[in-house]
Formats: sequence, structure tokens, C-alpha cells
Amino acid sequence: MDHAILLRIVKRMSKKDEESPRVSASPNPPPLPVDFISSRQESTFAARKSAVRKYCCTPAATKNTWDCLFDEGYRADVSIKTDNGGVLYAHASILGVNSAVFKSMLSLKQSRAHGRCGQRSISINGVPPEAVQVFIRFLYSSRYEEEKIKKHGLSLLVLSHAYAVTHLKRECEWQLEQRLTTENVVDIFQLALLCDASRLSLVCHRFMMKNLKPISATEGWKAMKQSHPVLEKQMLKSIIDEDIREKERVRKNNERKMYMQLYEAMEALVHICKDGCRTIGPHDKVLKEDQEPCHYAACKGLESLIRHFAGCKLRVPGGCIHCKRMWQVLELHSRLCANSDVCKVPLCRSFKQKRRKQNKKDEMKWSILVRKIVRSKSISGAPFFSSEST
Repeated sequence: MDHAILLRIVKRMSKKDEESPRVSASPNPPPLPVDFISSRQESTFAARKSAVRKYCCTPAATKNTWDCLFDEGYRADVSIKTDNGGVLYAHASILGVNSAVFKSMLSLKQSRAHGRCGQRSISINGVPPEAVQVFIRFLYSSRYEEEKIKKHGLSLLVLSHAYAVTHLKRECEWQLEQRLTTENVVDIFQLALLCDASRLSLVCHRFMMKNLKPISATEGWKAMKQSHPVLEKQMLKSIIDEDIREKERVRKNNERKMYMQLYEAMEALVHICKDGCRTIGPHDKVLKEDQEPCHYAACKGLESLIRHFAGCKLRVPGGCIHCKRMWQVLELHSRLCANSDVCKVPLCRSFKQKRRKQNKKDEMKWSILVRKIVRSKSISGAPFFSSEST
């Protein structure tokens, strides 16, 4: 039809609308039948942990009608040829609405067959005919049988990817994730890479890293090694890299725990020298016999270390190993202390004065240690102990 004619029709209809009397308010719609009351239904993904509840007001009778439309092929205008000479009948409008690939294919065939009568025909080969039937039925009613999608999950993933049916592709990915085994994970992993199923390929990759030894003995791994040696090398390299990263994470966690223990030891030292703990404390303070249990885990170890330090005759640095450790604890405290003039920890002020005479190498080591302790406690550069806490 000519565009000018369409414009005249639109103008004529708009004039009629202007001339027709306007109603102030639209009447209330009649109540819906009982069968059509919207019911809350869970989507097909509701079984997942991150399930999103959806609302559907399409009654089952309507979906049955869509299935019947496909089963009976009423006024179907497209024939789909499958392997083994099978033929399915469908409607071009439904195929085109659900898949941009089908829409492009059918439009091209219509332009080529312009002026000739007859059905348009397309071929879907390389997958079982039953899988094609499940795929086309899904385009009509978005429904499937659980047994068939389990049986043809791989084929349906390929079809949904090839014809850009994203909602079916997501469902196939999830179904395959639930059925991963050491025997099929290699095949599913390769297919996920080909079908650009990023989540499925990631899940398969993690599964293979956790179960590499049994998987490397399967027929799927051997076939991948022969047909895709580069993929096997990449897989092994990623496993080695992940192992290195895991070791690095463990090392950093252990290092962080050590710095946290040092921080707690510094707190416990201040607690002992200021308030006293159980049987040890400042000389000018009387310790209570009915003290509450100490909540500092490092107090017990520090108590025995301090008692040894007080009675050891080799207290000079470099002599007794326990005394050397106590010297280091006292020096570390002095570097974290905010105000040595009022601090009750022994030798705090002396160590601060001694720092001026230290060489740059030792000073750098202590600075790095203090910085890491502060970072482990997430304190932005502030000293650990203020004058109020000491």
C-alpha cells in the first residue's frame, strides 16, 4: 500500500476521533472469570538458590491451546525437515516472534518464493528429531517435559544458541549444571565454550579443577586431548595458576593472622602493665584475688615471658632466645605507642630514644612491620595506643 494512502487514512481516522464526543471517564472493566484470576507461580528457575519469583496470569487452558496449535499444525505455513526424513509443521509468525534467526531465514525464503504458492521449508539437522520437536514446542508455550530436557539437554543448548532463544538457553545451562559428572563434564565444558555459555563453562571449569585426577582418566578427556590439544594445555595451565593463587592466598591469610596476633600481644602487654592480670601487674597496684577471667588470649604467654625476663641472668640482647623475644616485644610496643611520657610499659621511652641511633636498614624493617600490623587492623595510619589507653 502507498504511504500517501496510509497517511490519508490516519488523518481521516484522527478527524473522526476529534468529531466524536469524548467520554469523561472510561467505564470499569467487567470482573475476570474465576479461571482467569492471576495466580502466583514460581518460574522454572525457582528451584535455584537465587530464584526470582515471577507472576503469570496465563491460564493452563491457553497454554494447552498453544500446544494444540503446534501438535495439529492448524494452518501451518512452515515445514521443518529433520534427520531421518522427519517433518514438523509450524507457523512462521510464532517462529519469527521468538527467534530473530528464524525471522531472518523465513523473510529471505519469502522474498525468494514471491509469487509462488506453497509452504516455506527449513532444515534443522545434526540433532535428534525429538530434540527439534521439544525445541519448536517450547517456542509455542514455553513449556517442556522434564524427562525430555534431561535427555536432550545438550542438543537443546545447541539449538537455543544457534537460533538465539535466550530463555531456553538459560534453562538448559541450569539443567546441565545440575547433572555434571566426571564422565560428562569435559563434553559439556567444550560445548559451553562453543555456545558462549559463560556461566556453564565456569561451573564446569571449577568442577574439573576439583576433580582433575578422575576426570583426566575419562574418555572425554582423552578425546579432548586428541581433538583439542590447545584446550587441554590451557586447562592444565589454568589449574596450575589456580594452585599458585591458592597458595598465595593461604600465605597471605597466615601472614595476616600473625600480624593480628602481634596486635593482640601489644594490647595484652598494655593491659598487664596498666591494670594487671591475674598474678602479674604493675608494682604500685594491688591485684584482686577475685578477678574476672581475662579476655586477652595472649596474656598467659606474655605472663610466662615476663616472669622469665625478670629472673633470667642472660637478659642482654642476643643472649637468651626468650629474653630476645621480650626485647623485640618491648621495642615493637614503643613504635606503636602514642605517648611514651605517660606509658607504663617498661623501657618504652628508652626504645624511642634508641631509634634515633639505629641504622636505616633496621629502621626500614621495623617500619614495614608496623605498617603491616596497622593495615591488618584497618586503622588508617593512626597509632595503636593513645595516652588514654596507656
